[in-house]
Amino acid sequence: MILWFGLISVTLGLWWYRKRLFETAGYVILIVIAVTCFMLGMARLELENTLATSSALAEQVGTKIELTGLIVAEPEVTAKSTRLVVTTGGERVLVSTDRYADVTYGDTINFSGKLKKPESFETELGRTFNYPGYLAVRDIFYTVPFATVSVIEHGQGNPLLSTLLSVKKMFLDSIQAHIPEPEVGLGAGLLLGVKSSLGDELEDDFRTTGIIHIVVLSGANIMLVVVFIMYVLSLFCSVRVRAIVGIVTICLFALMVGFSATVLRASIMAGLTMIALLLGRQYAMMRALFFAGAVMLLINPLLLVYDVGFQLSFLATLGLILVAPQFEQLLSGVKPIFKLKEYFLATVATQIAILPLLLYQIGQFSVVAIVVNMLVMPAVPLAMLSTFLTGLAGLVSAPLATLIGAVSYGFLTYIIQIATWFAALPFAAFTVPEFPFLVVILLYVVIGFVVYRVSNRSSSTVEKIDFSSVAHYTVVDEEEVMSIDATKKLEVSSSSNTKSDVTPVFFR
Repeated sequence: MILWFGLISVTLGLWWYRKRLFETAGYVILIVIAVTCFMLGMARLELENTLATSSALAEQVGTKIELTGLIVAEPEVTAKSTRLVVTTGGERVLVSTDRYADVTYGDTINFSGKLKKPESFETELGRTFNYPGYLAVRDIFYTVPFATVSVIEHGQGNPLLSTLLSVKKMFLDSIQAHIPEPEVGLGAGLLLGVKSSLGDELEDDFRTTGIIHIVVLSGANIMLVVVFIMYVLSLFCSVRVRAIVGIVTICLFALMVGFSATVLRASIMAGLTMIALLLGRQYAMMRALFFAGAVMLLINPLLLVYDVGFQLSFLATLGLILVAPQFEQLLSGVKPIFKLKEYFLATVATQIAILPLLLYQIGQFSVVAIVVNMLVMPAVPLAMLSTFLTGLAGLVSAPLATLIGAVSYGFLTYIIQIATWFAALPFAAFTVPEFPFLVVILLYVVIGFVVYRVSNRSSSTVEKIDFSSVAHYTVVDEEEVMSIDATKKLEVSSSSNTKSDVTPVFFR
């Protein structure tokens, strides 16, 4: 397979070399680069599997074991159990224990139970979930379900991460004290990506209505956090200070909520915006997206094959970059009302970009996703801000937190009610039968071709601007322009008969 992709890449490269002066040559070289990167990614994945070392636990699979290890990630509390990622003997093991176990990150524990290798299983929608691959992305190859756990020692983890998780727990306790369930679960999901706090029923409603992305810390959520921090800092900090503080904040926030693929991709892209601001350079979203993807795949090539979250997040962002502008041109004559046009364009673009892969991996199509997103998304920033202020106020003043919590409760209730009402509709979503991956490739080829044609048609209808009338103008630094204008104004004021001849800054 790798050789076939290499042959395709070389063939297209030779064709581009002969036709490189044609208008479509740019698209051909883009395809060559994409195919080459895909081929190298496959080779990197094969190399990763080839160099994998044998495990000391392999011979103990199926037997009862008793081991000692360190909890290296924040425990995940579900409706029935608490899941722990434990490092023992240089290997990571997923340990499931009692839901109310008193354990935390950095604890050294003794655990016992039956050692197993993870197995794939069939979902409710008829798709086979590759659970071994999902865990392999996280460097986990063994599980111990229903384990008996006892804590040996506390505080053995990274001090910085321990502090951040303590702050996170304190903040969650604060909002839980002033916002009732299930609204507080949604608030925690919006701010910190705590999806397990939603509950299974409400999570199904969010998935049915196509808004589950708001509680998995997508790029939009992280950018809202960054924009809020940058706005606060802009009141008393310079641009460079804001950029540096922004980068540090993004890193700490990603560390606190967990380096999932979605969070890491969004954090890298948000960090690049801060670097562009710091260096005074222009931010290119397409380049930032592919840079983030390349960095992540170099570190962990298994993301490309086994992590559905990474795949959907990458495609959704790509849809915003490539597909949304085409729809924006088609709807250029429609006046925006309360930014509903923006939410409509974003939702349609992302749905088109992820639909083939979503149907292949998940098997469910939400009919009401566009409408629900348009109704819900305007309330998300307000719900996030009010929930954050509730948690912050709860650390200082309980009455103030209760007051702000009531506002937050209103926004969160609105989002939940919209999801619940639309999920109850008999036609809200339907299941798609399983189909081969080749169909996914063909669908993306069709989408790419349509976007290409629409883009070409749009660019051909744009009137060319004649710059000959301003060809003699020169580009001048803004500060220099201001000093020149000030000098001319002084000259004008000294002679009332002299007419001012100051050219607007835009045309200089």
